[in-house]
Amino acid sequence: MAVEIDLHLAAALARRFPEIEVVAGDARRVLLPQEPFKVVANLPFSGATAILRRLLDPGVRLRSADVIVDWHVASKRAAVWPSTELSTYWGAWFELSVVRRLARSAFAPPPAVDAGVLRVVRRAEPFVRIRERRRYAAFLARGYRYGLRAVVPRRQLKSHADELGFEHGAQPRDLDGRQWAELYAEVVRRLG
Repeated sequence: MAVEIDLHLAAALARRFPEIEVVAGDARRVLLPQEPFKVVANLPFSGATAILRRLLDPGVRLRSADVIVDWHVASKRAAVWPSTELSTYWGAWFELSVVRRLARSAFAPPPAVDAGVLRVVRRAEPFVRIRERRRYAAFLARGYRYGLRAVVPRRQLKSHADELGFEHGAQPRDLDGRQWAELYAEVVRRLG
């Protein structure tokens, strides 16, 4: 299946590739498959994050994606440090990496910025169970907004830092996705 927002390009794709179902629509709104699926796409730079938010919802059956996005988005989302709330959230269920940089001159017409191929692969063993995604998202939002002490009692933070391998004075961005998920698991375990 191919998704193309431009009606003329969608019609041309349908004529050129009659064996492929071409959907004329916005990738932010089309129905996603109910069965596991893969994505290969050149995402619109201005809408890439919105499309990725939709595809990387842990409840969506995405198995993998190779998407062209602007270089800043690719490098930010795949970075181990500094981590971001969104990348940490996605990282609980997916591995994100940059597999290639594409110079703006590779496109016609050339965009204002270089691009990158962002690879997304669903983890065989997620860091957090899917049914806990909302609770985990709230945990991350609080931790990134107000600091680690907002999600972990002060007296426990030092022992968690030692156990999980981060500095006692670490900022939220200093923890990687695995550390955040393990911290979440410890907090949930202690709360019973």
